[in-house]
Amino acid sequence: MTNVTMTVNGQKVSGSVEGRTLLVQFLRDTLGLTGTHVGCDTSQCGACTIHLDGKSVKACSLLAVQAEGADIVTIEGLAEGDVLHPVQAAFKEHHGLQCGFCTPGMIMAATDMIRRHPEGLDEKTVREELEGNICRCTGYHNIVKAIMAASEAVKTGSTKAA
Repeated sequence: MTNVTMTVNGQKVSGSVEGRTLLVQFLRDTLGLTGTHVGCDTSQCGACTIHLDGKSVKACSLLAVQAEGADIVTIEGLAEGDVLHPVQAAFKEHHGLQCGFCTPGMIMAATDMIRRHPEGLDEKTVREELEGNICRCTGYHNIVKAIMAASEAVKTGSTKAA
């Protein structure tokens, strides 16, 4: 067993893990942060997307020991109390979900996408950047609409992502 320490959603956490423990398993099983979903175990679906040191990554493709000392944000860490993050608000406003299984990963990917494109996003860019995140229900139309609305809200400083 190996001890790991990292900051998750602003809190310093540590735990003892086997060398083969995936980061997604550590987040879900050890820390109880079940918003990060396991959809495929092959890094194809994006349901496990989190932010590691400010960048969007798939938590099923990293070992927990690789996150030693990292700063991690999960879907549980986006909102500020009862105030939704602009991307979360846009997904709610524009019904960017159906069953909701892929939603946390989509939101985490979208927040990173918006961070990397402060000038705003167009539909082509959003669709291309979502390539590594699979939704089996919606056909992506409302997801894309929500991300574009959130991008505009962040760009203009608006608190409403409509």
